[in-house]
Amino acid sequence: MSEINKLKIFNDPIYGFIIIPNSLIYDLIQHPYFQRLRRISQMGLSYLVYPGANHTRFHHALGCLHIMQKAVETLRFKEVSISKEEENALYIAILLHDIGHGPFSHAMEKSIVEDVQHEAISLLFMNQLNVEFGGKLSLAIQVFEGDYHRKFMLQLISSQLDMDRMDYLKRDSFYSGVAEGNVNSERLIQMMNVVDDVLVIEEKGIYSVEKFLMSRRLMYWQVYLHKTSLVAELILTKILKRAKELIQKGIFLPCSDSLIFFMQNKITFETFDSENLNLFSQLDDFDIISALKSWQKQDDFILSTLSKMIINRDLLKIKVSNEKVPTAEFQALKEYFALENNISLAETDYFIFKGKIKNQGYSKEAEPIRILKKDQAIEDVVEASDQLNLRSLSKLVTKYYMCFPKQLV
Repeated sequence: MSEINKLKIFNDPIYGFIIIPNSLIYDLIQHPYFQRLRRISQMGLSYLVYPGANHTRFHHALGCLHIMQKAVETLRFKEVSISKEEENALYIAILLHDIGHGPFSHAMEKSIVEDVQHEAISLLFMNQLNVEFGGKLSLAIQVFEGDYHRKFMLQLISSQLDMDRMDYLKRDSFYSGVAEGNVNSERLIQMMNVVDDVLVIEEKGIYSVEKFLMSRRLMYWQVYLHKTSLVAELILTKILKRAKELIQKGIFLPCSDSLIFFMQNKITFETFDSENLNLFSQLDDFDIISALKSWQKQDDFILSTLSKMIINRDLLKIKVSNEKVPTAEFQALKEYFALENNISLAETDYFIFKGKIKNQGYSKEAEPIRILKKDQAIEDVVEASDQLNLRSLSKLVTKYYMCFPKQLV
């Protein structure tokens, strides 16, 4: 029997050829847990706004792997010592950092498995894979959890200037067609260095960092927090909440076995065992879309109406403002809608609701982006930059929204 060639090459529209560095990475990519990412949308329901935004978490994970290879290559060139084991740990950790995402990425985080973040589920997947691969992921897990003594390795995976952000901004910009997000990841990586095991950016790369932070802020307002994407994700969350209510009352709703399990059972991090993890690994976007197509024909007014909204892209109206929504106006809409549709005031919460969104381009409380000056001093990018916009980027901006049926306009 012939051996499989595991040194494959992917053709990526962003970076060109992506090379799989070794057979362990190949085997992880081939695993059903990872292949599932081909069926998980990278940008949730953003394709309802940007029709090209149909790329997947699989694309993103491979892109992160590619730029991590470039980062390791650059740091070694600058005489930063990275062993073969550490190199492999970085590749595995960045490849699997998003493996815990549920259907439609962030849209489902609070709906299917309550109070368990995707990072925690990623760690559960990594631990399970570590068992299957005979402990070969142990160092990657240590790095991913922040327990490894070389701090810069975690910064490459999770920080305000990590491989994850560098790839998703460039990739999401490309697929959505929003040019403002197109960051120069190649330049940023070339400017990276390590001082005392801490990641720094050389001073001549400061303008690329400024562009990166500005691009991220613009992508959040223009794409990730676009009001139509936002209302679609909120409706999807309401649909699953209603489906859970009906199923737990004993009403039959057609959907996949894995989806119905999470509808019937409240799974916490403590009860998330290997059996539940396997069921979760069978969930993807197709389970949700298939369920919505069936649920739009259900007798329940709330479930069928909301499901039709997503399937037909006929969504609730959303108003976004810098001011809080007046309580009197909000209450009046609810009372009118309840009367018109013969539903209770509590049930109007599925159609009329309010909340807030926040955006912060750069957090001074989180791990800073450090600039290595020519005199070898190290400064926070906000202090090192002569760009006044960076100071304003570190301020938290809050906006308020209200969603309601279009006929109430």
